[in-house]
Parts: sequence; structure tokens; C-alpha cells
Amino acid sequence: MSRIGKKPIAVPAGVEVKIDGHTVTVKGPKGTLSRKLNPAIDVKVEDGQVNVIRPNDEKESRSLHGLCRTLVNNMVVGVTQGFEKKLEIQGVGYNAQMQGRNLKLSLGFSHPVIITPPEGITLSTPSSVIIVVSGADKEMVGQVASEIRNWRRPEPYKGKGIRYSGEHVRRKAGKTGARSKTGGRKICVKMQAEQLLFAATCVFARRLPVLLIVRV
Repeated sequence: MSRIGKKPIAVPAGVEVKIDGHTVTVKGPKGTLSRKLNPAIDVKVEDGQVNVIRPNDEKESRSLHGLCRTLVNNMVVGVTQGFEKKLEIQGVGYNAQMQGRNLKLSLGFSHPVIITPPEGITLSTPSSVIIVVSGADKEMVGQVASEIRNWRRPEPYKGKGIRYSGEHVRRKAGKTGARSKTGGRKICVKMQAEQLLFAATCVFARRLPVLLIVRV
């Protein structure tokens, strides 16, 4: 991570970066973000660039160096371009629609699920099965998307539920699929057993017909 930390962060036009002790505030077209960084890491703004400096080359300092640089860079990208997370809904009768700023989900419960986004987060539904979470704060965007997904996680048998766009859901065969894999073998074994039982019954019937009639 130290190699990442050494890279300077370019400050685009229209973005203002202020440093107050260990608190970094970034203001841009999409809003204002503020974060307090680890006291062991220094941040300086020089010649239109943000430089993150570590005190020494110890392992912990190198890790913090790369982490703090990534956090500041995400703030700069967030106030200029923003972040978004897409969710997909799969399942008969499952859908999403907007009610003002709120998101209404129909997920098979006895009641609809109403989600109110926190400040700085925007929810949209380009279609009834697509949900887009957008905002300047990358962590908050991911957190809100995760909370929406948790209302109906994709189940492993039919894949119904809410999933991230491009997410691969591991599927399970289920009882029907498990039978189909070994069904042919089981049928053959069962037929052989029935044939042996029938043959034994025939032999026994020839020898003791009276006993069989009494048992029937």
C-alpha cells in the first residue's frame, strides 16, 4: 500500500481541499465531505495536489499511508464524479418504485418495504427491477445498497431476491436436481431388486402354492 500512498492526488478545477489538523474537508460540485484521518499521517496541499506523508517505513505506517491516500482520493472523486451502486431484483411479483424520495419495495412480504435514503444519498429506479444508489460518499453508497439487499438476499435455489449488478449467485441443485443426477442409477437398482423379488416369489409359489394362497 505504500506505493499507492506515494502517489499525489490531483485536485480538479472547482474542488477545494482544506486541512484542519488531521481533518480533511473536500468541497466540490456534488457536495462537501469531511473526514478525520489517523494522527500518524500528515496531509499537505501543494501546487494543486494533495500529498499524503507517513512518518516512517514501519509496516503499520505503510498500511495507514495507502489507506489514508485512498480515503482522500475517494473524497475528491466523490465530490466531482460521485459514486453509484446498481441492484437487480429477480422474482415473480418482486418490484421497486419511487414514492417521492423514498423507495417502495414489493418483496413478497405481507406489506411493502419503505426505505428513506439518508442525507447525501439519492435512490432511483430506471425500471421496476433496477435500483440505483448514488451519492458523493462511497462508503455510505455501499452501506445503503447493502441494507437494501439485506431485505431479500438472493436465495441459492432459484436466485430470487435482490443482488448487486453483475453479482454471481452460487446455485444449489435442490431435491429435484439431486434426484436427476442419481435418478437413473437409483431406478436401475430398484428395478433389479424388484426383478429379483419377483423371481424369488415365482420359485416359492411353484414349490408352495397352497401356502401362498393362504397368505394372500
